[in-house]
Amino acid sequence: MNRGDPIESGAGRQRLRRAGLAIALLALPLLAQQLGQAPVRALDQALLYVLLALGLNIVVGYAGLLDLGYVAFYAIGAYGFALLASPHLTEQFTSLRAAFPGGLHAPWWLVLPLAALLAAGAGMLLGAPTLRLRGDYLAVVTLAFGEIVRLFINNLGHPVNLTNGARGISPIDDLQLLGHGLGQALTVGPLTLAPVTLYAYVLLALVATGVVVSSRLGQSRLGRAWMALREDETAARAMGLDTRWLKLCAFAVGASFGGVAGVMFAALQGFISPESFSLQESVLIVGMVVLGGSGHVPGVILGAVLLSALPEVLRHAAGPLQQLTDGHLDAPILRQLLIALAMTGVMWWRPRGLWVSDR
Repeated sequence: MNRGDPIESGAGRQRLRRAGLAIALLALPLLAQQLGQAPVRALDQALLYVLLALGLNIVVGYAGLLDLGYVAFYAIGAYGFALLASPHLTEQFTSLRAAFPGGLHAPWWLVLPLAALLAAGAGMLLGAPTLRLRGDYLAVVTLAFGEIVRLFINNLGHPVNLTNGARGISPIDDLQLLGHGLGQALTVGPLTLAPVTLYAYVLLALVATGVVVSSRLGQSRLGRAWMALREDETAARAMGLDTRWLKLCAFAVGASFGGVAGVMFAALQGFISPESFSLQESVLIVGMVVLGGSGHVPGVILGAVLLSALPEVLRHAAGPLQQLTDGHLDAPILRQLLIALAMTGVMWWRPRGLWVSDR
């Protein structure tokens, strides 16, 4: 028997599994669309959270830096797209109105890398003063950074109306692909794809790219250096690793994922306001990374999907439980209580996460 046959057959099975997974993912938005608009919107939301969790996993899972202000980069990407792809700026500034009478309306394929670069710069800005901090102290500083960005955006509506303050920015341009706006349904043969379904395919492509980039980073020399930093910073420094550069790089790369997700969020919603970027969102994203398995890409994806889908599942359970309490507990509060209990139970059962890495 040829000694190379087992290897070739193993590689063939792996290719078949990947092909089967790709086909299943391509069919998922169509299957969700058959159930109505709500499941597709839930899928879009889950994919956004997967993209955010992949970015935060680079900071928390790979480098071991607890970041509680990650939502700030999400907001930077969203507002970057909203300002460049809406008529808001030209309505507020006469000089811009004269140069761009119809509004800026920058193309998304140009704003997307710009938002990633802007968020990466903000990540380095956050990382620079925290190079000597770890653990609880780093968490407090990053938490403050997230709140500062949110308050800054909220207060830029006066006296210079740059962000429109708490009222938010609307309308925001749809993404354009091959001359077709994703805000309009697309008919392909016998299939009619709703706008939310079209966005689901774009998000799937971005998530697939994020998975490949994140996995390759984890297997690279840079990823191994991050993991050495995570395990023991003193030992990593003694081995000659530049821990300061490693921290800045982790913050920058992780933040760029948040900037891309922010662009997609703004385009999908068509409206953004500071309320969408609260501390609760940051805590939720951290929970996704920790619940799924910090540092393990498949586990992070699992955690993001579960925590994004759990509120929708518990939405149906909150109603009957509310009746049992004679209406003393509001359904949203009860749903948050059920989510907290579910997370507590899972972390008691699997303290390292649901799907941890063998490394």
